[in-house]
Amino acid sequence: MHANYFMTSKIVYEGQLRTRMTHLYSGTQVITDAPLDNHGLAQAFSPTDLVATALGSCMISIIGIKARDMQLDEVIRGTEVEITKVMASDPRRISKIKATVKFPENNFSQKEKT
Repeated sequence: MHANYFMTSKIVYEGQLRTRMTHLYSGTQVITDAPLDNHGLAQAFSPTDLVATALGSCMISIIGIKARDMQLDEVIRGTEVEITKVMASDPRRISKIKATVKFPENNFSQKEKT
């Protein structure tokens, strides 16, 4: 079986350490700016902010898929993921991502919690 491969996005460098990313299927656009501590303006997510934030979005999406399968989609509505990104230098990179999931105040059964 062959997988279908389609281009997902296009990124254009707009100068002054800013990019414009376009999701090709929906046309949605996202701007990135380099952070202040790396010569940027910090007027938007940095690329590494997006990496860390995408991890949290992926986590909560997977939780949502399981909740939907268990008919708990409405029960977990409002669940939040708080992301803390820690950068290292030499070379500059993400050294740690802390993700804290906060569920709404509901009485989940032990099975649902598991």
